[in-house]
Amino acid sequence: MEPFVQKHNRYLDIEQWQQAVPQLIAGFSTRQDGYSDAPFYSLNVGFHVGDDKEQVKANRALLAHDIGFPLTSWVGSEQVHEATIRKVFTDDAGKGADCLETALSSIDGIYTNERNLLLTSLYADCVPLYFMAPTYGFIGLAHAGWRGTVKRIGPAMLQHWIKEESISLSDIRVAIGPCISQTAYEVDEMVITAVNQCLTDEMKRPYINQGNGSFLLDLRELNKQFLLSEGLLEEQILVSSICTATDKRMFSHRAEGGKTGRMMSFIGLRE
Repeated sequence: MEPFVQKHNRYLDIEQWQQAVPQLIAGFSTRQDGYSDAPFYSLNVGFHVGDDKEQVKANRALLAHDIGFPLTSWVGSEQVHEATIRKVFTDDAGKGADCLETALSSIDGIYTNERNLLLTSLYADCVPLYFMAPTYGFIGLAHAGWRGTVKRIGPAMLQHWIKEESISLSDIRVAIGPCISQTAYEVDEMVITAVNQCLTDEMKRPYINQGNGSFLLDLRELNKQFLLSEGLLEEQILVSSICTATDKRMFSHRAEGGKTGRMMSFIGLRE
């Protein structure tokens, strides 16, 4: 069953998590029902893609209203396809919310145990990873393109929680959100070489060799295998089947020739 459920025009919920933890809001925005013009039509929430800044701010205000978290409580980062993780605090509230200049610099993973903060991250094909440890009150997000994936950003978040926050692995839940599917994600030998270098002998190869140096890579499966290799169980991981390259509710960097808007992953805990 698809874990990301659309009950709102502008975003999808991780319904199972929110039913289990009523104070939680966790989801993924769509491209629907916003103000931006083509090629960012219409709910683009990315400041860095060339869209009109005021339209992006207006789109973010719409999303903030719908999910019940004001922009002053949002925390965003400057994503650079690395595997750097940072814990955020109430003092970080509002960073990256209404402009790119105040976003946390060079960070692809953020987490917190403070309430009334909305963690945010931006996407147009890469893999959004959501983390929750309900007993401990921790939540997190990680942005995993192919570079961040092979740098093991998912396991990096787990290790931060286990080693620095003393969170039990058995309490951690992970959701792999909407992203480009294997059938739509053609890569070259350079990418596959990087993938092979980080696989163990026990892991299956998450790609199909099409010949002539062309491969179809399953980023969802690769991230899942890394999480399982850290000791998570299948039942601790939710995986979306939504493909950003083919689902018309989504922006896609690959399908739209690189000039498009961005969706947002978000997660927060209310008091």
